[in-house]
Amino acid sequence: MRRLLPWLNVLVWLLVAAPLLYLAWGLWANQLGANPIQEITHQTGRWTLRFLLATLAVTPLRRLTGWNGWMRWRRRLGLAAFFYASLHLLLYLWLDQFFDWSEIVHDVMKRRFITVGMLTYGLMVPLAVTSTSGWIRRLGGRTWRRLHRLVYATAVLGVLHYWWAVKFDWRPPLAYAVLLLVLFLLRLYRRKPAAPPRRPSTPPTRRLYKVS
Repeated sequence: MRRLLPWLNVLVWLLVAAPLLYLAWGLWANQLGANPIQEITHQTGRWTLRFLLATLAVTPLRRLTGWNGWMRWRRRLGLAAFFYASLHLLLYLWLDQFFDWSEIVHDVMKRRFITVGMLTYGLMVPLAVTSTSGWIRRLGGRTWRRLHRLVYATAVLGVLHYWWAVKFDWRPPLAYAVLLLVLFLLRLYRRKPAAPPRRPSTPPTRRLYKVS
């Protein structure tokens, strides 16, 4: 498996960069439909959710396969989710609301999916900031792990944001909700440790008596 690690690292980097490259090419080639800005906004939101679910899938994969190497990519996937969430938010603030903060506040208070979306991003910020090894040392392992349990709430709120944002076809957000439920169930699953091999019983030693 160690021989495959460099190739797997390249594959993960390609996975992280591929959505951005695809959207940039689609915008340049005019392949994103009649409303490319809306398409990019929707795509960055969906990829945020996908990378969040991929982050949650790391621990179940480690438990099911017994290979700890999955953990090396969890931070990268989490930061990818934050990156695409930041693009998603920036497009909303810039091209949808034109940085009109009074209108943004009104929109957050009025539309529930915007409210949940803002809350989701707010929970992602401390996760991204404290994702470095330095913050793990500053906070301590136990406190850091407690803080990063916010990723569960973030994923649930992300699915809810997508569900409420969809106007007609609710099947895609339902698929994400089912996948999130499966990941939660897998995280609760723990393999029973293998029983130690039984040592063969040794027959009692016979005493040899010298016949006089």
